[in-house]
Order: sequence, then C-alpha cells, then structure tokens
Amino acid sequence: MGDLFLVRHGETEWSRSGRHTGRTDVPLTEHGRDEARALVPLIRSHRIGAAFVSPLQRARETAELIGLHGPRVDADLAEWDYGGYEGITTVEIQRERPGWFLFADGVPPGPPEHPGESVEQVGERADRMLAKVDAALANTEGCVVLVSHGHFLRVLTARRLGLSPAAGALFQLATGTLCRLSTEHGRPVIAGWNVRPSS
Repeated sequence: MGDLFLVRHGETEWSRSGRHTGRTDVPLTEHGRDEARALVPLIRSHRIGAAFVSPLQRARETAELIGLHGPRVDADLAEWDYGGYEGITTVEIQRERPGWFLFADGVPPGPPEHPGESVEQVGERADRMLAKVDAALANTEGCVVLVSHGHFLRVLTARRLGLSPAAGALFQLATGTLCRLSTEHGRPVIAGWNVRPSS
C-alpha cells in the first residue's frame, strides 16, 4: 500500500496571530498561498491515488494551489471545533485559566454553530477518516493525500501511530507543510514531518 501524505493549509491571518481557528472560514493570506505553491514539486514527485480535503476554504484553496485535481471534500477533515475559544489566542485563554492546554483541558461550549469538541470526539473523526484512507489505499495505486488543519492532523497522526488522541500534542505542525506517514515492517511510522522544499 502507498503512503499517507498530510498537508496543513497555508497561513491565514488568524493562524499568523495565534487565534484558534476551528470552523471560522477564513481565507489564506498571500504568504499562505505562496506556502502552498511551494509544495507543488513535493506533491508532483509522488503518484497520487486519492485525495481528500476539508470543506473549509483555507484547505480547499491549498489543495487547488498544490495541484490536486478533484479531491473529495470530507467534513471529517474539518479543524477541531474550539467552541467558546474560537478566535481566541492561547495567551488570552491563559489569562483566565493559567496553564490551560488544549489537549488536556479541552474547550468550553460555544454557540450552536460550533458547540465545541473534546479531544476524544476529534479522535473519533480521525478514526473515521483513517478508515476511509485505508479503503482508498486498498483500492488504488499510489498514495493518499489529506489537506486539512493543524490540530486535527496532529490527532490523526497520533491515531495512525496507535496512540491516544491527546498524544497529538507531541506533533508540532507548521502551516504550509507536508508530512508523510508510512510503514516499516508492517508498522506505522512517521517518514517525514513539517517538510518544505527548502528543508
């Protein structure tokens, strides 16, 4: 079977300022578009069997800019729903909750359009997505590409490696980067992380 490639969307104004950007549909900055375009040679160097993308515009535009044709839009690839912490930075949250850490402490409920998710709920979405990835890998030649968001992809990586969803805290993920999850002796491994053409 082929490898699984993870692409975090390029920079947005909110990611640049550290605001938690779950379901708010903010666009890429011009720098974010440049980050995405820079990944084209890395993507083209592999045979793509299937591609999936988050429904949010920052991910969809990234997928288009890196040259993916007709990726399947999948709601399971959306970013963590930050509930009441949507649009707020960690520094701001920690003024009220010193030592707050997303993966351990979670988020408060938000409005009906984004009520918030626990790390376990994000892990359940990641597991569903990985089942779709495995089905695609079994039925196509080449690798599978997912274009999504930082915290979600960190949780998905943890689940791919057989770790708890909260272990996603171990995997820092920059905007506009490519990660490669592969296997060694039949076991899942990280074969590349936060890769950019210049790295």
